[in-house]
Amino acid sequence: MTTPESFLSQLTGLFASPTAENPTVAMIEAAYRHHGIDARYINCEVAPQDLEAAVRGAVAMGWAGFNCSLPHKQAVIPYLDEVADSAKLIGAVNCVVIRDGRLIGENTDGQGFITSLRQAIDPQGQKVLVLGAGGAARAIAVELALAGAAQLIIVNRNAQRGEDLAQLIRDRTSVDAISMPWGAQFAVPQHVGIIVNATSIGLFPNVTEKPDIDYDTLTAGMVVADVIPNPPRTAFLKAAEARGCVAIDGLGMLVNQAVIGIRHWNGFNANVDVMRSALSELFS
Repeated sequence: MTTPESFLSQLTGLFASPTAENPTVAMIEAAYRHHGIDARYINCEVAPQDLEAAVRGAVAMGWAGFNCSLPHKQAVIPYLDEVADSAKLIGAVNCVVIRDGRLIGENTDGQGFITSLRQAIDPQGQKVLVLGAGGAARAIAVELALAGAAQLIIVNRNAQRGEDLAQLIRDRTSVDAISMPWGAQFAVPQHVGIIVNATSIGLFPNVTEKPDIDYDTLTAGMVVADVIPNPPRTAFLKAAEARGCVAIDGLGMLVNQAVIGIRHWNGFNANVDVMRSALSELFS
């Protein structure tokens, strides 16, 4: 029997609320095992009022870094020492890297989403409808603009927040962006090629909920994506598939953004197939 050289594993994890339904831990720990990395990934339930203490605790315990999910992607920024250019543009952080006690904020959400989306369609030249204007929506909208989308339509319950995101896209990129109010049974405008649900609607345990849009305005061949990983086949995607749309679940975005996060923390490229397989087993 071989005795390990050290019993001190590298620590990484997730700060969110709620966090119990987030399956990131399963795929990242599968990657660590596959690549022989002595590290752990821990889901941590962190209430908004406890975020600063959690961040300081991660530094004190020597963590390599952590992910942030709802509701911390924007709230974490004041506690960081540095924010990467892409995260500054997006205005949200989902991945924090700790180096020599310094906290560096990154955003891998949008990049992970674009990688997943391109398996079905190239967003260049497409008219894209984004539901939501929170942290995930901001990351996705910015990356869609940088990927050459022809126009972005931001739809949000809070009209001002939606307009703020549209204004950001107009000011910081060359892409046309408009905001529209989200009323009951929102009708999808003509010529939209891609719809993205960037809200938490449909997330476990509220699996029967779906965005309030007029599903009769969906057209066959339209690409419909959801950022929600649990469950992968949301009520939104099922309704879209029933109308002949091409559905993209949230697992692809989750896996691809995690690959980038692991690279930031550990300096290697994790096996995408191993991580996707770990998630597929959970939901089979």
